[in-house]
Amino acid sequence: MYFVLGGFGADVIKIEPPGTGDDSRAFGPFIGKESAYFMSLNRNKRSITLNLKEASARDLFKEMVKTADVVVENYRPGTMEKFGLGYEELREINPQIIYAACSGFGHTGISEWVQAPAYDVIVQGMGGVMSITGHEGGEPTRVGASIGDITAGLFTAIGVISALYHRSVTGVGQKVDVAMLDCQVAILENAIARYVTSGIVPKPIGNRHPSITPFEAFKTQDGYVIIAVGNDKLWKNFCELIQRPGMAADENFATNAKRTENQKQLKVILEEVFAAKKTDEWIKLLESAGIPCGPINTVDKVLDHPQIQARNMIVENEHPIAGKIKMAGVPVKFSETPGSIERPAPLLGQHTEEILDELLGLNQEEVAKFKANGVI
Repeated sequence: MYFVLGGFGADVIKIEPPGTGDDSRAFGPFIGKESAYFMSLNRNKRSITLNLKEASARDLFKEMVKTADVVVENYRPGTMEKFGLGYEELREINPQIIYAACSGFGHTGISEWVQAPAYDVIVQGMGGVMSITGHEGGEPTRVGASIGDITAGLFTAIGVISALYHRSVTGVGQKVDVAMLDCQVAILENAIARYVTSGIVPKPIGNRHPSITPFEAFKTQDGYVIIAVGNDKLWKNFCELIQRPGMAADENFATNAKRTENQKQLKVILEEVFAAKKTDEWIKLLESAGIPCGPINTVDKVLDHPQIQARNMIVENEHPIAGKIKMAGVPVKFSETPGSIERPAPLLGQHTEEILDELLGLNQEEVAKFKANGVI
């Protein structure tokens, strides 16, 4: 979530436990002793250490909340309440606060699930995404990117922005409760529609679309090409391109419904067609005919793609210890307030003194006392 809002100009203060910091600081790959994973996700943030098990640290946190717009936490539900820092307590300090809680299964519902721990792969499995991912007849497959984590972060960011807008109109803050599992259900889209209309449980079907055909990847002489023939007009153009105009009127393939019904038969024909040329050759031909298409790029090719580079989607950031590191840029482009990556990921507690001085007016002597007492 901070990955998004920090890029849009939010002043994000990351609160970490002293000594160890965020768990992801220990996740590889590493550049020296610095986690590239952590650095890629924590740019545009400042880091302060607070030992929330100490009453003095909780008092400092409450003082910070007085001038904050948003508090975001992803503890197991009830943890912040045990600290005396839950939404009900914080709204007494700042009635306009937006309190966003992102957890595995949400803050409401069945108690044993509310308290259950969760990671990306767990919610991918429980949320049904893994059951429809992979090749036909194969094992359930985790999506390569951590969409359990990512979608929860994105929905939390949307919730925060929506709550901030509501507050700008009404002056009223609120709690935003986002569950990772809920977010997986929210992105099932076509799978839910297919099940509730047919009663048939969706299963993995490889790279093809369940209701549009041909809409999948085909092997070429040197790789793969994806085609997305989304309507019957495109189908006719495609048949002319591959010099098989008769297929456009074939009763087995004339409409999208018939093509989908006879997808396996059509795939055998098209596999032979696409095997005759290289991927780049097919891309040029398909583009010239107006057929939506693309290659399956490996990560190195993604980073080198001219459109990705033109859109500043791979940027270089200078970290004080790790040095220069490339990472994904800001995906939303604003005409008046463009997003940017102004800060590298912070060192653990790098901005503790700065933030305590800036927000609470604490001097170096006062900060030193808190450090000595294990508060920060």
